[in-house]
Amino acid sequence: MDRPKCTVVRYLEIVPAGLDEYNELGRFHYREGAARPHVAIYAIKDMHPLVARLGGLAGVIVYTMPVPNLELRNVATDGRFTGLGDRRMQLQMANKYIRCISRVIIEPRYRGLGPAGWLVAETMPRLGVPIVEAIAVMGRVNPFFERAGMKRYEGRGTARSIQLIEALGMVGIDESKFIDPSAMQVKLDRLSKLEAEFIEQRIDSFLQAYGKRSQMRAGIERTRYVLSKLTFRPVYYIWFNPDGEW
Repeated sequence: MDRPKCTVVRYLEIVPAGLDEYNELGRFHYREGAARPHVAIYAIKDMHPLVARLGGLAGVIVYTMPVPNLELRNVATDGRFTGLGDRRMQLQMANKYIRCISRVIIEPRYRGLGPAGWLVAETMPRLGVPIVEAIAVMGRVNPFFERAGMKRYEGRGTARSIQLIEALGMVGIDESKFIDPSAMQVKLDRLSKLEAEFIEQRIDSFLQAYGKRSQMRAGIERTRYVLSKLTFRPVYYIWFNPDGEW
């Protein structure tokens, strides 16, 4: 992927970095908390003379080791990392061949100018492994991973989610209504007594997996929370290094 062509970013350079750079931009990431232990960090620095004196940090990417097993990884690799014996062997193989993008953070003033995809595309080959992967929620909103050359795989919902979706469909509430919690609440309030009891049982069962949230009272806040979980699908991205050796 080519460097962004906007004149504002013509002074940008990608350089090796560390936790100091990540910590400086960490507050801008949608996921709170520290990143997992990293194996590599790269930063975008703005080398314009007037900006560089103030630090010039425009973005950062954090790479980590992979988790031992992912369903969508198995789909994307045709099961290459399954059937290897015990969990220890799977982890050894994943650690040898895969690195994971844990964070991509762009300083707000540079967003929308294209540096995120450029940062991903330019740094993945530097890891020296056959596969780079990422799991993201923001990929639904900003597909910079795909612009960087990664392939997208979208997971199915959990069995619990599918059961509730089917139950809602049985009382005339389809997935097209899930984008608007207020409209959804109106639909729920208008159910017949029998339908409402049926759905209440299904929602109660669905929420049992979410700790204290299982005690939420019926109403707009609970509906908003249920929909946030019901509509979540894991989005997995993978990049195969054309120069990688298996």
